[in-house]
Order: sequence, then C-alpha cells, then structure tokens
Amino acid sequence: MARILIVEDDTVLAETLADNLSHEGHKVSTVADGESAYRRITNKAPDLIILDVMLPKLDGLSLCRMVRRNPETAHIPIIMLTARSGEVDKIVGLESGADDYIVKPFGLGEFLARVRAVMRRAPSRALVQDELVSGSLRLDMIGRHAYLDEQEINLSNKEYNLLVELMRNKNVVLSRDLLLSKVWGADYFGDPRTVDVHIRWLRKKIEPDASNPTRIVTVRGIGYRFEG
Repeated sequence: MARILIVEDDTVLAETLADNLSHEGHKVSTVADGESAYRRITNKAPDLIILDVMLPKLDGLSLCRMVRRNPETAHIPIIMLTARSGEVDKIVGLESGADDYIVKPFGLGEFLARVRAVMRRAPSRALVQDELVSGSLRLDMIGRHAYLDEQEINLSNKEYNLLVELMRNKNVVLSRDLLLSKVWGADYFGDPRTVDVHIRWLRKKIEPDASNPTRIVTVRGIGYRFEG
C-alpha cells in the first residue's frame, strides 16, 4: 500500500482517481491547489504525487520543481496530468522533474497501469544537500552558517530559514502566505507583514544595494523570488 497525494482542482476527476486508487489498496488524499499541496508534501511526504499542471495559487510545473529542489522530498515520484499534448509541453513537464506525463482525457486502465509502472521503478533519489550556493552567497546547511564573499554574516534563525526556503526554490515565486507557513509554521496567526520585515532585514545583509535588490526580488501582489 502506498500513500498517494492527488493534486487536482477538478473535484470530479480527483474523486474518480482517488476511488480507483483506493480500490487498488492505496491510501489516497486530495488537495486542490499548489500551495496547499506543497505544505502537505513537506509536512508528511507521500509515496507518490499525481499532479495537475494547471492549478490555482501555484502551478504544477513550479510545484514539481520545488519538490525536486527540496532534499526532503526530491525522491518522491511524480506523475503529471495535463490537457496539453504538444511535444514541447511534455518536454517541459519531464524536465521539471516529472517521472511520467499523462495527457487528458485518459482511460482509467492506462492511468492505473502507469501508476503501477512508476511505483515499480521509483528511483531512490537520495539528494544530500549540505550547502546552498548562489554566486558569492553560500549557506552551510549542516552548521547553519551563512557566508557572503566567504565572510560569515550574522543571520537570525528566522532570517536563515527564510533564506533557505528562498534559495531552495530559486527562480520560483513564493507567496507571503507560503513563506509564513514554511518558516513560522502553519499555526502562526501573527501579522503576515512580518515576512516583508524579515525580507527587508535580509536584504540589508546580502544585497549589494538593499534599495535595488537583485537577489530577493519582489513580485508585486504575490510575494518574493530568489534569483540565481
């Protein structure tokens, strides 16, 4: 029995797939948006992810990349579902880290066969990451030290954890809510603007010019992206 997470905003399709996988003996849960899925995956990693490409809040391709870049989740096999059948779309999906790519509409027999095949060949992607590096910025993940131009910089625990989350998902836009949940915890009920305050403090320590940031970029109305 495998623990399978279905990330699909079409509730009818999600329930249909969940029912059929449950009949196969698997323990199945569903979630309808990318941000909720990432929180679920990092809190309790499933054995397999069924991932739709077009999702609210965080699209499937970005979520797939985030899962692959996180050492704690990089090993999880992913089957991507999409209505896009073009060769380029398939290449993008596979290069984002998907193990298989199923084009909608599809038959349930084919779907279940592909699930079995992916589970049989599921790679043990042990990704041991002891440091994160971007240009002159380096994080020692074991000792929890941060260096800029090989000079250690003093970061608080929250600043360090925030920078880790951003650097692990470089070039991916992370919303304030997602950062708040990952760094401060899902039970945090304080002011969401605390993320902005810590970003401002971080920029003063790692940006060549904090007034014109080039590492931690603001994506207006959404959140932040670490550019690497």
